[in-house]
Formats: sequence, C-alpha cells, structure tokens
Amino acid sequence: MLKIDQLKVVIEEKVIINGLSLEIKPGQIHAIMGPNGAGKSTLARVLAGDPTYEVISGSVTFNGEDLLEMDIEDRARSGLFLSFQYPVEIPGVSTLDFLYAASKSELTKEAFEEKMLKIVSDLGFKKELLTRDLNTGFSGGEKKQNEIIQMAALNPKLALLDETDSGLDIDALRTVAKGVNQLMSEEKGLLVITHYQRLLDYIVPDVVHVMVDGEIRESGGPELALKLEEKGYTHALS
Repeated sequence: MLKIDQLKVVIEEKVIINGLSLEIKPGQIHAIMGPNGAGKSTLARVLAGDPTYEVISGSVTFNGEDLLEMDIEDRARSGLFLSFQYPVEIPGVSTLDFLYAASKSELTKEAFEEKMLKIVSDLGFKKELLTRDLNTGFSGGEKKQNEIIQMAALNPKLALLDETDSGLDIDALRTVAKGVNQLMSEEKGLLVITHYQRLLDYIVPDVVHVMVDGEIRESGGPELALKLEEKGYTHALS
C-alpha cells in the first residue's frame, strides 16, 4: 500500500528526515513514536504534500503510484487522509457543508446529510457536531471526533493520524479510538503518530517504529511501546 524508501527531507537546508524507510500493507496499523523534533509530524505532512518541505532523495509509492509526483489534491483523491494535530477552525462553515464540498458527493444535500447522521450515530458521536461551525468553539475531544467524522465521510485507503491523542482526557481518548477502530478494515491502512503508549492501548498497532533524528532506530510489536513507556527513549534505545 505505502512504501517509503530512503526518504530524505530538508527545510531551509536542515535535514529533518534522513534516509527513512517504511512499508505499510493493507489491513495494517503502524505507530511511530519518538521524542519532540524527531520528524514524526514532518513525515505526515510530507506524505500529504506540504510544499514547505523539500524531498531531496528517496521514493514514496502509494498503491503502486509515485506519491511524490502527485499534487495535494490528487493525493487526497487517491485515498490519503491526514488528521491534524491542531485542526483548523472555519467560522461560518458548518461541518456538514464542509464535508459535502470536500467529498464531492453525487448525493443530494439532503441524502448526504442523512448518510452523515447515520455515520455519526454509528460512531457514537453527537449529531450536533455536524451543524456547528467547523471546529469553532469545539473542545479538544470534539475537534478530534470531528477529524474522525471527516475520515469516515471521505473513506480513505490510508489514514495518517498525527497525535490524535494530544489534549484528550481518558474518556475522549476512548471515544476517538473506538471511532478509528470502527473505520479500519482489511483493505485500509493506518499510520498513528504519537508520543505516548496510552493511545496504543485502544488502537493496537501491528508494528511500532521508534523515530529519532529523522530515522527509524528500532521497529517491533506492541511490546516496544510498553518498553518506551517504561524506560524512555534514551534508555530503551541504548
């Protein structure tokens, strides 16, 4: 599904990602953990097509296509989804209107609303999230729930969740994780970026990668996250 080979990325001549390789197959959940400044969020943004960063070497293929040759819109249309760490607020635009425009649905507005109401109900979220202005005045948990609603509406092949657990209390974390798990299938892939093991109690990864200084230093199963939680990055990797 996604194959990254020896990717090297710079910004203002500073190397942020340095020879990173990673492969995610359909049905797999991968987690990337690492200290601040490791390049985790940069990786997600580069995959999504953020022009701030310059790829100077390496390759990325997504379902057999050269991802780096696609513009941002084509990456999204091909089935790539990025959930932001800090979702933007758009006053005056309801979540429903935003999703209707973003999905380019052939349904009527009324039929699309009915579809989204069922999705929100199935996820166990409040239907009021659809009618409120996008993320405006939302709590941290509501913003992250809204990201999962967007993920459900767009039905991506591969979702990149950038610190979805940031700012969430334990109840909100469980609610958001439950929504993510409901949307997974054998045809889809998921890349979770997080600092903490606690999210991985609820979204259980097949593979955990430790990223330091733009490189994958170690990969393993879910037990690797427990090791990091217990010993910290410095001692766990020594």
